[in-house]
Amino acid sequence: MTTETYTVASNPSPTPASDEAASLLHVLFAGESQTKPGHRLGPKVYDFYLMHLILSGKGAFTLGGVRRELSAGYTFLIRPEELVSYESDPREPWRYRWIAFSGARADGLVREAGFPDGESVTALQDKRKAALLYRSIYLTFRGARSSASVQAAGWLHLLMALYQDQRADKDHQAHLKRQENDDIHQQVIHYLNTQYSHPVSIEQMSEALGYNRAYLSRAFKRRAGMSPVSFLLKLRLDKAKLMLRERPELTVEQISASVGLQDALYFSKQFRKQFGQSPTAYRRLMLEGS
Repeated sequence: MTTETYTVASNPSPTPASDEAASLLHVLFAGESQTKPGHRLGPKVYDFYLMHLILSGKGAFTLGGVRRELSAGYTFLIRPEELVSYESDPREPWRYRWIAFSGARADGLVREAGFPDGESVTALQDKRKAALLYRSIYLTFRGARSSASVQAAGWLHLLMALYQDQRADKDHQAHLKRQENDDIHQQVIHYLNTQYSHPVSIEQMSEALGYNRAYLSRAFKRRAGMSPVSFLLKLRLDKAKLMLRERPELTVEQISASVGLQDALYFSKQFRKQFGQSPTAYRRLMLEGS
């Protein structure tokens, strides 16, 4: 059975109006809780920023009517005056750490950390470093030294830098993925443009290009909007259409074989499906037009 725990430490220094640094960014409190099953907070609003890191278990976070199921490694951010609610799972109640902060610099800081407008949830690949930083703010306040406010602001900056670095890593990985998809797209197009007249198989092409068949097909489809098989058929039909216009001495069967389709009946059926008329009718129309 899960034992409920709750501990919190507040900044021993108030937020003096005359203190410019504190008015720009002030950490208010930090804490940790092992919630009981089904524990719920809200719907409610806060007048400060409140950020939670889930250490274990799971629960749900609702913002703007949108409910998100979250588990260990996720962070959810609550902005001032946002109507939110969050509740722990009835079977695996979450344990989380949190920090609260305010100040004129706070909004820019959370944006830089990877929480632009409309985004309040992110997942950390390695939550251990973040968990230590949350804990460091709590312990700083427990120490109640005169420098606690400055130290806590420093820990908060390090924490936000951690989120920012992860966001940058994700963006870089996404860029590399797009770049790889572009490379695969170009390689497939080049390969099929040189091999379409032969009995090409996707397995052969994948092996020749050095990719797993399923991975290559997915990557190409993401970039081209169609599978390599569909692209190859379209390429062959487009080549055949050109030959029907420019090579009147060749029969339909010869043109079909020239573009890698050995079955002339299959070729005629696909040609009609693609262009709305048979190869013979298309050729006749082109000859009459000339």
